[in-house]
Formats: sequence, structure tokens, C-alpha cells
Amino acid sequence: MSHRFLVLYPIVKLRSMEEIQFSLEGEYIDLLQLLKAVGIAQTGGHAKMIVEEGGVVRDGEVETRKRAKIRKGDVLEINHHFKVRII
Repeated sequence: MSHRFLVLYPIVKLRSMEEIQFSLEGEYIDLLQLLKAVGIAQTGGHAKMIVEEGGVVRDGEVETRKRAKIRKGDVLEINHHFKVRII
């Protein structure tokens, strides 16, 4: 007796990430300030929550430092929805 199985996979349409270019005027900007400046976080508390939950990937690695100095050339992915390039 042979059994047949039908495997159903959900169809998920993946959204592409929204890309944001941020022109840095000084030497660096703190991560929390950047999240607020580009409009991803509405408040400092919201920005902290994003970082604490591991929602920021900087140059391929999760960034957990709230006061990380973000510099020209850095690329950040935020919650798999935004890609922020620092220029």
C-alpha cells in the first residue's frame, strides 16, 4: 500500500525593501538619531525598541548599540522593510 501526500505551501508575495539614502553632514550620527531623522522611528523610545529587538542590521551584522556611530558608507537594514544607505 503506497501513500501519497499533497504538500501545500502558502503563497507569499515578498515586498522589496524601501531604500533610503541619508546624506550625512558631519563625521557620524548616533543610531537612535538616524532612525528618527529618516522617519522610521517616531520617538526616541520607538527607536530604542527597534534596536533592542534586533531590528537593525548594519553591514550584515545585528547592531545592538543604541549609540552606535553611523558613518558614511554604512548600510543598514531596518526590520526587513527599509535599507538605509549613508552617503
